[in-house]
Amino acid sequence: MNIAAPSPNLSTAFRPKQRLGFNTRVSFNDDDGPAEGLRQGIDLFRQAERLGYQSGWAYQRHFDHYLSSPLPFFAAAGQHTRRITLGSAVIPMRYQDPILLAEAAGTTDLLIGGRLELALSTGANSAFDAVFGAVETDARTEGKRRQARFLSAIAGDVLHRVTEQDKGAPTGASLRVTPHSPGLRSRIRQGSASIESAIQAAELGIGLISGTVLHDQAEGETFGQYQARIIDTYRTHWLRIWNTTPPPVAVAASILVGTTAELRTVYAAYDLERRTAGIAASRPKGALAPAGTPAGAIISPVFQGEPEQVLDTVLSDPGLAAADELVLFLPPAFGLSENLRLLTDFATTVAPSLGWLPASDEDGSKQPA
Repeated sequence: MNIAAPSPNLSTAFRPKQRLGFNTRVSFNDDDGPAEGLRQGIDLFRQAERLGYQSGWAYQRHFDHYLSSPLPFFAAAGQHTRRITLGSAVIPMRYQDPILLAEAAGTTDLLIGGRLELALSTGANSAFDAVFGAVETDARTEGKRRQARFLSAIAGDVLHRVTEQDKGAPTGASLRVTPHSPGLRSRIRQGSASIESAIQAAELGIGLISGTVLHDQAEGETFGQYQARIIDTYRTHWLRIWNTTPPPVAVAASILVGTTAELRTVYAAYDLERRTAGIAASRPKGALAPAGTPAGAIISPVFQGEPEQVLDTVLSDPGLAAADELVLFLPPAFGLSENLRLLTDFATTVAPSLGWLPASDEDGSKQPA
């Protein structure tokens, strides 16, 4: 792989990208079935690591043709990789039991050598309440409550001291989540789609990842402008609260480098589909059609075209410029070979000019436990 030197002409407002990652739905279609989709998902992580990518992220989606339970998948993918971090983007806390999730997260993190990164959200889908059960408070309040409980659990806090009235454990015993994985809490992020969630992340002392759908933007504000404002708000509040350097911020973006005329045609068609169908674009065969883009939300642009064109638009986008890490959003209906082509072309033609250097086994790789 021919990696060029970082461009010396980067704008002072553009942060060189410390890490490069990707976000996959680990989708499957009705023809090949879920087992094949999971197998291809693991292979994608394995081969992306060979390309030098530092992070791989998977989206959680219940009751559809996507990954519904990320942690078992990460435990499996971690046995086929050595250094790439494995992360969820995102897990909606409204539908999680925080203690069971903490136990599973600790187990997974230990199995893969401390490479787990979880991005959480406090949003909800009201259609799922009929399955998971309704709550007395509103969904966001409940999501925040469960998130706080989860963070306390993975930090190793005492969750309960056994009393004389309790049964099954000695009186006075301190109940904590086991197995405990030291350092896991420092690798938790907030999936941020608004200023409010960025402030929430800073207050909780966790990292930030911004995705491809935002809401509550100011009138006339572009996606990139609002994303940059979200990131700046997070860093400002972090410094005020903790008086330390904020953690690196990741941004997911749809970046499709067309190195051939055929690829540029495919990517242009996806761009059009995303601009017209919104989040319903690129659905694998058999997947549910979403009800539509949430009211008031805006969807990120698709950066597609020839390598030089893509580079120029990435460099000039305020949100991508503000990020420390770029996470390539892979179209859900793309197969393994299409995704690998996309990752390879971006890594070899655009990423080096963003200040990125691929990871290698000499970069302190961690072995699976």
